[in-house]
Amino acid sequence: MADTRTPPAADPGRNRLHGLSFQQLLLLAFLLIAGLLGASSLGALYSLEQLMVQSREGAVQATRLSAAAQALGQRGQTMERTARQSLVLGDAQLRKGFDDIAREAQQTLQQLQDGGLPARHVAQWRAHLATVQSLVAAPAAVSLENERAVAEEFVALDTLNNAIVQAVQELNAERNSALQAKVDASRRDVTHQVVGVIVLALVLALSFGIWLARPFKRLEGAIRLLGENDLEQPIQISGPADVRRVGLQLEWLRLRLLELDSDKARFLRHVSHELKTPLASMREGVALLQDGVTGELNPGQQEVAQILHHNTLVLQNEIEALLRFNAAAFEARQLHRRDTDLLALLEAEVESQRLQWQARGLRVRVEGSPVSLDLDGDKIASAIGNLLSNAIRFSPKQGTVRLAVSRVPGRVRIDAIDQGPGVAPADRPHVFEPFYRGARQPEDAVRGTGVGLSIVQEYISAHGGRVELVEDGDHSFFRIELPHAS
Repeated sequence: MADTRTPPAADPGRNRLHGLSFQQLLLLAFLLIAGLLGASSLGALYSLEQLMVQSREGAVQATRLSAAAQALGQRGQTMERTARQSLVLGDAQLRKGFDDIAREAQQTLQQLQDGGLPARHVAQWRAHLATVQSLVAAPAAVSLENERAVAEEFVALDTLNNAIVQAVQELNAERNSALQAKVDASRRDVTHQVVGVIVLALVLALSFGIWLARPFKRLEGAIRLLGENDLEQPIQISGPADVRRVGLQLEWLRLRLLELDSDKARFLRHVSHELKTPLASMREGVALLQDGVTGELNPGQQEVAQILHHNTLVLQNEIEALLRFNAAAFEARQLHRRDTDLLALLEAEVESQRLQWQARGLRVRVEGSPVSLDLDGDKIASAIGNLLSNAIRFSPKQGTVRLAVSRVPGRVRIDAIDQGPGVAPADRPHVFEPFYRGARQPEDAVRGTGVGLSIVQEYISAHGGRVELVEDGDHSFFRIELPHAS
């Protein structure tokens, strides 16, 4: 059976992704997430480095401004001493020293101005210095009078120096506050960025995980359908290239199983037809012999005819059992589930076999509380019927057969318990094999076909349950467990 379906066209972008293997896609996902986290980390490190540079520069500038303010005050004191000595002594050398110190003070003042000192302080300081310089440069005749005026100017200048020191401290404090605010803002930005990237990475990881896991869920579903022998639904798996290759192999396996199933059904039909036709002729011939159509048979011939008649009946039963088992295996794949009262189903099956168990004088009890399951009632009834028929067949006359329903976590149990001899230890591993007959057979019963328990196992397995032989001392009984969302 060739698959002639034409695959649907896909867009090129999607094909490029699907052309990658699962390992490559997983590596791509890790690289993308690692890239996001790495970019966020590098951004945070860059922001931290910038803040550290600004902090170092701010500290150096604050130190320089404070030192310049202190130096300006010291130079003011030196200028006052040199200016007054120059006026009192009239010494040109002292006057030159005053001018040198004044130039250095001007440079220091310019440094403070460049560092952000308010212009009004700079203007006032220069105005006082200009006044002092004019007094120092006055004629020697008024030197003593000017000396008192210079002293007053330096008192004002000293007060101004203190104000400059205070202004520098305030300026440094403002810059520290601004830097701290910038640090806080940068911390918030970095925090938001890191949290955003982490959330984005989680979303991407979750999205990639779901996207990459979806093909495996479809693979799991396809394998489960193959395991349940549900071969009608085509297997189409999309996703990474290697996963799609596995899907194609599963589709090939499905088609191959369909072929084998078809061949098996064809073979069984052929064999049953080829066997039943000559078998019917043999039965008719034996019947003619027994009826004396070809002449009266002597006792020896009658015995041979009776043996032939018995064996043809046995062979017919074997062929019908083979067909019945094959039909059950096929029907197990086609479940028609509906909500079913399991206890009522057991009671109905007991009632349907009333004549069989009453003929042997048996008592059949159904125990347990009602429980509803979503199942194929006809197939479960057939499985229960086979177990009940088996229990009736092996039970001693006047015995008791119990069908007990109970619940365990996640499952429902059905125990079929009789008072028969049980299964021989050597037969227990083989009881569910088709056409297997145990050593302990009832003397007063017709020989069984050996397919009843196999049919039970087919139907129960199709429902996701299991049937097992439970050993209870010298006796044994059969237990069915069906899944139940309790």
